[in-house]
Amino acid sequence: QVQLVESGGGLVQAGESLRLSCAASGSTLRFNAMGMGWYRQGPGKERELVASISSGGSTNYGDSVKGRFTISRDNAKNTVYLQANNLKPEDTAVYHCNAKYYGLTFWGQGTQVTVSS
Repeated sequence: QVQLVESGGGLVQAGESLRLSCAASGSTLRFNAMGMGWYRQGPGKERELVASISSGGSTNYGDSVKGRFTISRDNAKNTVYLQANNLKPEDTAVYHCNAKYYGLTFWGQGTQVTVSS
């Protein structure tokens, strides 16, 4: 079993930045072998992919955040980060961390990001 705990959300103004963190733990954890991702679900919207990073470090971004958000991982700390710059009101959502490992998928509880105009 893998536990994911997100942090770093908050209330910011448009144009500001946040850094979200997702710390992974578990007795069978092999973090460096996991694909990690950030998803978000805004009010009245479906959950969407924000960014993902493979075990090898390849990254993928949703179209709405390309050029503004950066995903990274620190395997020594079992942590994945999402640097979110130039935030916009439409980025308001609950951001969830996701881990994929040999056909299994794990989710964190999420952290709220609210961007005021």
